[in-house]
Amino acid sequence: MAFTRFAVAAALLQGAAACPGSRAHIRASAKVTAKFANTCEEVQNEILGRIRGDGGWVDPHNAGIYTLDSASAEKVEATRKTGDGKYTDKMDFAFAAQEDGSCEVSACSESQVFSIADFSTNYCNLHDLYCGTEDGCAMVTTEDLTYTEDVKVSLGAGKDKAACKGNQNGRAPQHDELGLAQAQAQAQAQA
Repeated sequence: MAFTRFAVAAALLQGAAACPGSRAHIRASAKVTAKFANTCEEVQNEILGRIRGDGGWVDPHNAGIYTLDSASAEKVEATRKTGDGKYTDKMDFAFAAQEDGSCEVSACSESQVFSIADFSTNYCNLHDLYCGTEDGCAMVTTEDLTYTEDVKVSLGAGKDKAACKGNQNGRAPQHDELGLAQAQAQAQAQA
């Protein structure tokens, strides 16, 4: 009987993005299930384009740096370092094409160090890679993405969309602004 329950539970979870895991026993995380009117190819191309920084796209949540770890038609794995380089999060996206041509994405982001309150960072790690024009996000490869999302976060983690827009909604800062910001950060670090 226990084996049957396990088999049923495993079947229900198949296709859903498993969380990437972390060495930190206590960590913040976010899980999202997003249902898109778009095809999985369109959604995945947009996510990959933003990870690469196509069209000058910059992470609007404090200019974090994304790195693609692996990609297939069914899954994308990525890493994001905070703009100051202090913290790293890992994330997984699983894509499931629906019969009507739409796409369901199951995604999870986890902090890689001890953390409880993440100020919505893990949610934004995911959301900022697929948010559409309705959320004020800059599109990279697609005209727009239309979706609904269900968000679950760990105790203490946040899921505030407004927190995801820390920097010009995905538009690259001007080079002078980058130089000034870097100079200010260096001056503060030396003080």
